[in-house]
Amino acid sequence: MNTTSILLVGHGSRNRDGNTEILHFAAQWRERHPAWCIETCFIEHADVLLDGGLDRAARDARQVLVIPFILNAAGHVKMELPAAIEEARARHPGVRFACTRHLGMGREILKVLQGQLDRLMSALHVPDPQTTGVILLGRGSSDAGANGELAKMARWLFEDNDFELVDLAFTGVTWPRLESVVQRQARLGMTQVAIVPVYLFTGVLMERIKAQVERLREQYPQIAFALGTHFGFDKGVFELLDSKVAGAELPEGGLLECDGCKYRQAAEAEHLHDHSHTRCHHEHAHA
Repeated sequence: MNTTSILLVGHGSRNRDGNTEILHFAAQWRERHPAWCIETCFIEHADVLLDGGLDRAARDARQVLVIPFILNAAGHVKMELPAAIEEARARHPGVRFACTRHLGMGREILKVLQGQLDRLMSALHVPDPQTTGVILLGRGSSDAGANGELAKMARWLFEDNDFELVDLAFTGVTWPRLESVVQRQARLGMTQVAIVPVYLFTGVLMERIKAQVERLREQYPQIAFALGTHFGFDKGVFELLDSKVAGAELPEGGLLECDGCKYRQAAEAEHLHDHSHTRCHHEHAHA
């Protein structure tokens, strides 16, 4: 019997290539730690979803360590995942389920984003940062906290570099969108624009971003655009997961962010959960 099984929980994408990349990531992570039992599942758009993944991880294990393989904590992480874990505890009373926080927007991810930006500057032949605009491009959420975490990354990049403009844009749900931010940077005299997508793996939205940038190149021929890519296989991501397994971020009692939150529980009781755009309103701070 395995003492601990690790369950890597991806978001899931309609583009099968995105899910396949997560499976490849898990395979590479197993190669780094051959003694670990690592399972994978997805929240949506996949064959193995939360319930199946939790059951598989619980088989022949005394403890299941769930890792949300997601950058920002929005509805999926704050509501669906804790509910699924609670149901799994009822199905497997002899197994302890613990859950780390999601990947988050900390110094580890900042280092990965800085590497992306450095590579884009090299592709642009290292232009003057004062005439080079940077756009951090995220998925976008109806959860203001998740959007705020991305805004923090934009500010940190600004603080650590010499760029005149480091702006934030989103591919959906919230504003501003990429086209509006490029228009603003063009008006402010930027002659190069480096676009840094904040995405772990490929998917429908990554393909959409590529098409958007092609249209922007036609619309602004005077501007040199450099587009980054998803970064899930960066060594920094592996190292961040290693630290989570080591217990560096394991909350006391194995609780997930918002697990047991009275506001989330009230929303579930009222059946207010919208699978696509969930809000979890808080009047208190989570650790």
